[in-house]
Order: sequence, then structure tokens, then C-alpha cells
Amino acid sequence: AGPHKTRLFSGRIRKMVRGPKKHLKRLNAPKHWMLDKLGGIFAPKPSAGPHKTRECLPLLLILRNRLKYALTYKEVMQILKQRLVKVDGKVRTDTTYPAGFMDVIEIEKTDEHFRLVYDTKGRFVVHRISREEASYKLCKVKRMEFGKGGVPYIGTHDGRTIRYPDPEVKVNDTVMLDLETGKIKDFVKFDIGNLVMCTGGHNNGRVGTIVHKEKHKGSFDIVHVEDAAGNRFATRQTNVFVIGKGQKPLVSLPKGKGIRLTILQEQAKLYASA
Repeated sequence: AGPHKTRLFSGRIRKMVRGPKKHLKRLNAPKHWMLDKLGGIFAPKPSAGPHKTRECLPLLLILRNRLKYALTYKEVMQILKQRLVKVDGKVRTDTTYPAGFMDVIEIEKTDEHFRLVYDTKGRFVVHRISREEASYKLCKVKRMEFGKGGVPYIGTHDGRTIRYPDPEVKVNDTVMLDLETGKIKDFVKFDIGNLVMCTGGHNNGRVGTIVHKEKHKGSFDIVHVEDAAGNRFATRQTNVFVIGKGQKPLVSLPKGKGIRLTILQEQAKLYASA
């Protein structure tokens, strides 16, 4: 049988799987990574980290496919090993580190700052921001609990644990986090009239204000959102991320400002610019 554990299945000997998968096939990679189908067999498998595999963008793809600072995997590795790239204020040298929604990517050598947000088609945009805006990020409150000794803490969408938050902060609210200190600077309630961005589902990337909330016991709570163009849509509460008080967003939005155009509107826009 050898050193590996084996199991007998219907007369055949089969080796057992050893640990989690370490590879990711190209065709199985998330579509929003926009990798060409014939560009290879494999895709970078994101490391375990603050964002889920299918809701992140590995640093490799940011530097090579989006920002075009490298042509190959090896070049990306050489850039990262020089400790030139920071994610949320911390140097990251892992090529497959999973950067996700609202993460701030800094390259000090070129004095460039980017934030990962969704475009209106639900794909990640490496959105260029100012140095002032790069000092903070928004985090959605996923859970609110009491730890050892009755210490209140919140858990955020990017895997952070923040102790002693403002007593007003509840689940689904958004906190503004100072990246240097790790402290909460401000927070926005998950209330009707506040600006939100959809971070999942069919409406991923759309921005609008909350007009109505529905509770469904034993099922999914639904939120109705209206964008700046007056279009209304409904999505699950879990897919909604508050990004501003009233109509004013706390972070700058990418091109399109979160308003999804119909196919005909996109065609008209294309012809107008041609």
C-alpha cells in the first residue's frame, strides 16, 4: 500500500485525498477574472485569506492582467518579493493573496493607490484613488457578539475582528476603518434612504438607495433599491453593502457610477462616442 493511506472500494484500491486542493483549472476559475479560455490550463488558486475564492482577485491578476506591471508570473513574483505592494497598509508577498471588495492596494514606489470595487457588470475594477482616500476602507458588519469577559466585538466582511465598537453599530451596518490604526472612524446604518452597492447576485455592482426592506421568516430578507436613473430592483439583504449616508458615497465610484445600462443604451453610447 505504501506510505499513503488506502481504502478498498469494491475490490479496487484507491488512494485517499491528501488535504485541500492546490490547483485551479482555467475553466473553473470565476468568470469575472476574465481569463482567456485558451491562455493555459491552470489559473492561480487564491490562498486562504480574508476573502472567498470566488469573491476575490489574486494579486497576480491585479499586477499582470489589470495593471500590466508584469508580463509573466515570474515577474509578478519578483515585484512582490521586493516588498513593493501593500494591501490594506500591509506588505503582501504572496502572489495568490486574495484581495477583495473594498481592499486598498498601494504601490509606494509609483505613489499609486487603488481600491477594488465592482463595475456595473459585476466585475472587479482596480479603481485609482487619492492618497487621502487610501487611508481608510469600508467594512460590512457580518456579526456582532460578546467575547471572553463580556467584551463586545464585531466581525467584518474581510475577516477582521474589532473590539469595543460603538454600541449603535449592528449587523449589516458599515464601518469606516482607519487602516493605519485599525480603529473605527465612522459608521453608516443599514437604513432606508442610504446608498448601497450590490456585492452579489444578478445585480452585482449596481448602486442605489434603499427604498424598502422586506422580512421573510425562514427565507431570505429582500431589499428594494432604486438607482440614480430611477430604475428599481430587488436583491437579497446579504448582497447589499452600505457605501454612503443619504446620496453621498463615502468612497469614490468607478466609471458609470453604478448605473447599469440596457443593451440599447450601451449601443447608443458606443455609437455616440465613435
